[in-house]
Amino acid sequence: MEKYEYISSKRKITGDVAVVTGSAGIGLGVALKLEADGFYVILCGNNLDHNETALLEFDSKKAEVIFLDVSDKVAVKKFSSNLANRTNSVRALVNCAAIQPYGNIETTSPEEWDNTIKINLSGYYLMSHYLYPLIKASKSASIVNIASVQGHCNQKNVLAYATSKGAIHALTRAMAVDCAADNVKVNSISPGSIRTPLLEFAAKELMKPGESIEEKIEEFGKAHALGRVGTVEEIASLVSFLVGNDSGFCTGGDIAIDGGLRAQLGV
Repeated sequence: MEKYEYISSKRKITGDVAVVTGSAGIGLGVALKLEADGFYVILCGNNLDHNETALLEFDSKKAEVIFLDVSDKVAVKKFSSNLANRTNSVRALVNCAAIQPYGNIETTSPEEWDNTIKINLSGYYLMSHYLYPLIKASKSASIVNIASVQGHCNQKNVLAYATSKGAIHALTRAMAVDCAADNVKVNSISPGSIRTPLLEFAAKELMKPGESIEEKIEEFGKAHALGRVGTVEEIASLVSFLVGNDSGFCTGGDIAIDGGLRAQLGV
């Protein structure tokens, strides 16, 4: 399969358009919320199974799911060019696609490092860069970059992931300053532990012998002041606010949605 390919419609689009990357977990939850808000949603992902599952969740007249590798600049450029033939503007871009390998400075291979930076950071840049003419044309658009608490403080053995998420904070600030003249808001959000396939992967990686995924996720939750992990719906509601009209004076910020994880000492 090519790095970019339509799975659903190629029809002309009317109304406000939202592009979301990452077709499972937070990305899927955000896309469903924005569809409910009235956006025409284009959800992009590079996992065929996730894409096909996600496609079943949407009204085919209000959304589509596209195979896209956000780290491939040729594919992203082609996607953006084709989208420009279908719509005059993009009102919202939510960069969410990410991977989380485990390793420290000694055990993280150059290949793992490069792949993490390509997807988690360069993917945000590429989507924002190639879609920006359409975003700017909206006259009142928003870009939301999904970062992480691990861009501020982190566990052991998350070198590449934490680096990419910290860089997203800087990318967001720089974009907010530069894009303000075009009335484009740019913010990031930093979730704590959210119940997603990525969190379940982390639980499997960190489980002790005899421990279940549910027990490990419950342990994650206890580290948060609220005593639980968050939901994708809670993340989606914050994104909905940031891309809506009520957040008109919000730009350049990083909003914590972490259940008090960073507010609570671990001792």
